[in-house]
Amino acid sequence: MTPYNPLDKQHLAESAASALLRQEPERLPPEPFEGAGIYAIYYLGDFDAYQPLAEINRETLEAPIYVGKADPKGGRRGGDWDAPAGSALSDRLRKHSTSVTQAENLKVDDFRCRYLVLDDVWVRMAERMLISWYRPLWNVVVDGFGNNDPGGRRATQYRSPWDILHPGRPWSVKLAEGETTADDVRAKIAAHFAAKRD
Repeated sequence: MTPYNPLDKQHLAESAASALLRQEPERLPPEPFEGAGIYAIYYLGDFDAYQPLAEINRETLEAPIYVGKADPKGGRRGGDWDAPAGSALSDRLRKHSTSVTQAENLKVDDFRCRYLVLDDVWVRMAERMLISWYRPLWNVVVDGFGNNDPGGRRATQYRSPWDILHPGRPWSVKLAEGETTADDVRAKIAAHFAAKRD
């Protein structure tokens, strides 16, 4: 039997992810704050396709619809190990709040979030752990929630499943319409929930 190693990267990721889940939930977006880290977003509203999730979260917030991370500003470029994180995590949650507000069929009051300011060394590992634990709907089925405005329209860039199901982000209309329909996305959501029940 392999001895338990508390410093194994999986155990470190589990520790950080578990710390996030112990945070008190807040409305989306929370008040501005400093730092980078990880977050989970929960849905409690009445959008019909999400009811299996919303029913769980109305009882206790334990089924995130999306999890993500915010790296320190400029962190992808490397350089200073201790560069200040700025408001990266707060800004990311505010951006998500804007996406929800712009959607024609979602209400920001139906969302809650948890977040954890985290040393940037652990951010990516903790995010991956949360995704593997929960397989959140907007991470694994309804892709596109975290997308940025791509700028000018590109002929080969199509609207994401998220923008197909939740139209309203102004920049998404610049993207081409693919063959995927809202009914296709709903069918994938239903299959996702059915697989979780089995």
